[in-house]
Amino acid sequence: MNLPGFFATLVAYIIWGLLPLYWKMLANVPSEEILAHRIIWSFLFLLILLSFQKALGKWKTALRDPFTRRLFFLNGLIISLNWFIYIWAVNHQFIVEASLGYYINPLVSIVFGVFFFQEKLSRIEWISIVLATIGVLILTIGYGEFPWISIALALSFGFYGVVKKRRPLESTVSLTLETMAPLPLALIFLGYWQVQGTSSINESVGTMTGLILTGIVTAVPLLLFGFGAQRIPFTWVGFLQFVAPTLSLGLGVLLYHEPFTKTHMVAFTCIWTAAIVFTLNGVWIRKKQLRKVA
Repeated sequence: MNLPGFFATLVAYIIWGLLPLYWKMLANVPSEEILAHRIIWSFLFLLILLSFQKALGKWKTALRDPFTRRLFFLNGLIISLNWFIYIWAVNHQFIVEASLGYYINPLVSIVFGVFFFQEKLSRIEWISIVLATIGVLILTIGYGEFPWISIALALSFGFYGVVKKRRPLESTVSLTLETMAPLPLALIFLGYWQVQGTSSINESVGTMTGLILTGIVTAVPLLLFGFGAQRIPFTWVGFLQFVAPTLSLGLGVLLYHEPFTKTHMVAFTCIWTAAIVFTLNGVWIRKKQLRKVA
């Protein structure tokens, strides 16, 4: 086990799991304005980081390639949608439902692997998907409405992963391209709010600092993840993926007192079971492969 890779990945997921605390501190700012600042400051932070890494040339080369540019600009729009839904959910007391989306995400990735990359599923993996589907159905029936936040978060992050897999790039380069895609819209909206006098950045030094730091808060865990995921087995990446939604779920229920009913318990139990079965199956397959190599 590569310990630096393991701890980098773990810290990335811990930061993502605790992000509701950060967005709650900016609850006075409209979600769309937080998103605009997140895009702009992330892009600037990443440009500075590319400069320090002497990797601006790699970014410019990727930008000049039409296929790469279209692909990662598309991914930028997808991840921006994911960010907006998550920020909106946290600041409108839907942290529990948002955490459900990230429990479902690994299973969505499996299904996308079948449809987009013709990957084969084992019987156990199909059982995991069926269990997760049952959990979503229980939650839907219990709510009396479709859990659109959970599904939208899982699907958008799943599509984000598909695009990443289509064209692997260094994490800093790809993320800079992705934040560049919605950058013009973010600048237009912030300029409009500034002219109208409704921009939240003028409210206080604390709010201004919080909005500026969204760039670092966004980029750091993604860069840690990019570093770590390349150095540890993918099964461990899958296992650690459940750290973030578990922390978010705990914050939603224990700190912000969001409801967690019997329906939630039954639905989450189905999805947790599916996630555990899938992860243990991946660990078992990994060990089997290693024995064959040895």
